[in-house]
Amino acid sequence: MADLEQLRTELRTISNPVKAKLLQGYFKTGKGEYGEGDKFLGVTVPASRKIAIRFKSLSFVEIAKLLQSKIHEERLIALLILVQKFNKANEATQKEIYEFYLKNTKYINNWDLVDLSSHEIVGGHLLRRGLAKSKPILIKLAKSKNIWERRIAVISTFEFIRNNKFDESLKLAEILLEDTHDLMHKAVGWMLREVGKRDLKAEIRFLDKHYKKMPRTMLRYAIEKFPEKLRMSYLKKN
Repeated sequence: MADLEQLRTELRTISNPVKAKLLQGYFKTGKGEYGEGDKFLGVTVPASRKIAIRFKSLSFVEIAKLLQSKIHEERLIALLILVQKFNKANEATQKEIYEFYLKNTKYINNWDLVDLSSHEIVGGHLLRRGLAKSKPILIKLAKSKNIWERRIAVISTFEFIRNNKFDESLKLAEILLEDTHDLMHKAVGWMLREVGKRDLKAEIRFLDKHYKKMPRTMLRYAIEKFPEKLRMSYLKKN
């Protein structure tokens, strides 16, 4: 595990205690908050990406150890390495990475970890499988009691959206309309906004059907890029 220890040593040499304290507040690590107990070194995402590139040859055993770390940046780097491996892998290895990812969702436990990896790995794999085969796993994740699995479901569909396939995003948005967590409201609204960038009529059809019962934050995120008059018309009626 020499490479893993070298990675950890390098990561700690660029740690920043002041930034770490700020990040622990930003990612809500206090008692009862969604990131309760998470530990930060204060390393930026760009710096984490550079380390991930240098250590992209880590084995699955080493990546698993890194992903199970109590240190947030170590888990992030593990996921960034997985994304790199996935994007350069053959179909069989992609499937292995996808299955590894879903078996370890308890360690993918903050919104940035989900957002920087799920659409690449889960979305990428499911897109290749086709919509019909993707529905069961996405719906299962969307109905999970674990907020991060629900967010994985929604953000994974970004890969579908980028390929002009919107049905899965809209279906999950409908399922999650009554989700109580603010982070889910933001995630669903974000994906609806991405749909609208590519097919405004599709987003408007969804909004016209559901805007009255959409959480305010979800609606705000969804219509953020709308012309002001149209945006305000939805807000006034919500």
